[in-house]
Amino acid sequence: MTRVDFYSLKEPSRGDRFLLACRLVERIHADGHRIFIQVPDREQARHLDRLLWTFRQQSFLPHGLVNDSDRAFTPILIGHDEDPGEENQVLINLCAEVPPFFGSFERLCELIDQDAQMRAAGRERYVYYRDRGYPLHHHEIQL
Repeated sequence: MTRVDFYSLKEPSRGDRFLLACRLVERIHADGHRIFIQVPDREQARHLDRLLWTFRQQSFLPHGLVNDSDRAFTPILIGHDEDPGEENQVLINLCAEVPPFFGSFERLCELIDQDAQMRAAGRERYVYYRDRGYPLHHHEIQL
């Protein structure tokens, strides 16, 4: 069964869920896991792509957009409407909805920032997973 981790930013954090995603990706990648990041649309996929290159000067995270990257050589993939294919280790969700394919992953990371709409959507996703018996874990993060 998929492990579900909620990461919520404490107030007052200086970042948003995209910056939190960068920090989390860096840590998960260092542990040797493959990561699929689900974002709402192509514009936000490109935003995260740029942010992963620039968020920290001493960091290198081998990543790319799903349709622009060779999956075999890219351990961090960013998608918005694409099928994750054979990816099954870690899914990071930056969307307001539950990803339909989350159950094929070992671990799902739900990122919540201070945006009121995203917090409300996060609560709905929490209830969705809880009501279906998924193991839930919550982490408060300060950026």
